[in-house]
Amino acid sequence: MALRINNEAPNFSADTTQGKIEFHDWIGDSWAIMFSHPKDFTPICTTELGYMAGLQPEFQKRNCKVIGISVDGVSDHERWSQDIEKSQGHAINYPLIGDPELKVVKLYDMLPGNTGDTSEGRTAADNATARSVFIIGPDKKIKATLTYPMSTGRNFDEILRLLDSCQLTAKEKVATPVNWKQGEDVVILPAVSDEDAKAKYPDGWKTPLPYIRIVPQPK
Repeated sequence: MALRINNEAPNFSADTTQGKIEFHDWIGDSWAIMFSHPKDFTPICTTELGYMAGLQPEFQKRNCKVIGISVDGVSDHERWSQDIEKSQGHAINYPLIGDPELKVVKLYDMLPGNTGDTSEGRTAADNATARSVFIIGPDKKIKATLTYPMSTGRNFDEILRLLDSCQLTAKEKVATPVNWKQGEDVVILPAVSDEDAKAKYPDGWKTPLPYIRIVPQPK
């Protein structure tokens, strides 16, 4: 089943490098980012997981938990983590799900349902589509998804920016324009009447077009 924005993120039980989890219980009242990689001990994934470890404090500031996943076992994750710390300068400080029976990656439609039930003998190329990012809200619904080709390292600063936008627009009736960053101007949603907008923004707004109402980011 294809997963789309506003679908509930499927719940599951799994072993991780920080113990067994029930996914929804693990999320709790936080936001969460689950990101997958095709295979341990591969070059681009090594750089990605190391960078995410360095960025982890920024996600923590935003009440967002981070969890990684691949079809490798937990013991492989633990051995690989040593390489990541050695080469990237950051120790893995978030859990990594071991999914050697392919249950979670199939549940999240990262691999076809007829893929089989074991990672044994599978190469990184076999798992190329298991390279996705899911941003999940405290309501356990999917807020955003991204999938990258295996040859292109992900921009985790962009994922942080996307999280900022998702969190802001979840609580305010605004949208974020192109290349928006935290603290920059935003756009009032078209569904908000001018009367309601004046109550929220008594200083008014910029209107380059009748349907674009630009205001400072709400505090």
